[in-house]
Amino acid sequence: MSGTISLLRKFLYVATTFIASAAYAQTPVATLLVLAKSDNTLAIVDPATLQILVRVAAGPDPHEIVASDDGKRAYISNYGGSDSDLHTISVVDLVAQKPLPPIDLGALHSAHGLAFAGGKLYFTAETNKIIGRYDPASQRVDWILGTGQDRTHMITVSKSLEQIITSNVNSGTISIIEHVAQRNVGFGPPPGGPAGSPNAGGPPPQRPERTPGSPRLTWEVTNVPAGNGVEGFDVSPDGKEIWAANARDGTVTIIDLASKKATQTIPVPVKGANRLKFTPDGKLVLISGLGAGAAGISLVVMDASGRKEEKHLSLGGGAAGIFITPDGSRAYIAVSTNDKVAVVDLKTLEVVGQISPGKQPDGLAWAVRK
Repeated sequence: MSGTISLLRKFLYVATTFIASAAYAQTPVATLLVLAKSDNTLAIVDPATLQILVRVAAGPDPHEIVASDDGKRAYISNYGGSDSDLHTISVVDLVAQKPLPPIDLGALHSAHGLAFAGGKLYFTAETNKIIGRYDPASQRVDWILGTGQDRTHMITVSKSLEQIITSNVNSGTISIIEHVAQRNVGFGPPPGGPAGSPNAGGPPPQRPERTPGSPRLTWEVTNVPAGNGVEGFDVSPDGKEIWAANARDGTVTIIDLASKKATQTIPVPVKGANRLKFTPDGKLVLISGLGAGAAGISLVVMDASGRKEEKHLSLGGGAAGIFITPDGSRAYIAVSTNDKVAVVDLKTLEVVGQISPGKQPDGLAWAVRK
């Protein structure tokens, strides 16, 4: 009898694996991931047909989402507000299209912004005023850093992993966090080498990792004043500027990354500026607004070089999440107050379709199967 049960279990395992593999093979190479906050679900969408392939449980109060580099996992922040007792990040298996056990962050609460870089998951935790990093291989949080700012909200990580940028809503700042050689602030030889050496008094060399005799590396945080309620932001594709949307001011602050200073603040005709994204060629900037009514402006498209409005769109309600396809042909805009995602052609700047992912869509991501 036990042998029969064992064979049956093996059969069920093989059958389940086959079904999951077959479903995965039929899934498009690239899929759009859309969170529906009020439904606590993730919709996996075929971007070619705009059809929803499946809906999967996303955990409590899902806000932001990111996919792993191989397109096999999605990570979803369970937010709950800046003083929330939620302390998890949901995980979805995009191959089997089912939820996995969530990541327990322990004492770190109200995770929000997410980024996946270098094989690891970076996140913000608003309650604790920190950013953290989760290693899927070891299944643990392996690094955290305090920002000292209120409501550290969104996050980006450079490809080099040497620069992290966050927005801090209530502090009205953008934090530029860089991995640099530690300055010599105590006793010892001047930075750059012993006294009398060619490099004495000069800046110490910067290396990605410490080798014998090299300077000790540290994380340096520069908090740059932006605007009231700064939230959504993006780094220009050339890496020279940060554009940050100030939700309570109706403005966008432009920050020069080299000098780490704000160079310009420009008004935008959208209420509750929520998210901001550059097109891949750096020519356009899209800004969504949650404050739009049925006839109000949901999305503003700006000419990045001219610093002026190119066009604005009314999408039938207040908008939040923005995702622009890697080829720059389309933008997907989460019209949260109208329970839809609008599809915008970035050549004509016209709405060419819509998706109905569930109630109150917000976070968007792109998963590429590898």
